[in-house]
Amino acid sequence: MTVRLASVLRDHAAGQASVAVELAGDDATVAAVLDALDVLNPGVGRRIRDERGVLRRHVNVFVGDEECRRRGGLDAPVKDGTELSVLAAVSGGSA
Repeated sequence: MTVRLASVLRDHAAGQASVAVELAGDDATVAAVLDALDVLNPGVGRRIRDERGVLRRHVNVFVGDEECRRRGGLDAPVKDGTELSVLAAVSGGSA
């Protein structure tokens, strides 16, 4: 499975825009994919989840085209071949 990374995370993944992650078994979850990504690129993992393992507030993880929080959060199932995208949320004020 492929994890696409936002540009702000690529420096922590040797400049890669996407990382191939392999998982054993058919019952993958977003958490399992992120765990595998963290093993390959430890600097990325701590920027996606906090010290409690919770997704950081300004990080969105998409399973296909649906944000994982709408599918069960870190427990959302991920089928083999599905692409995950990790994006930094855009926020700001008005002028």
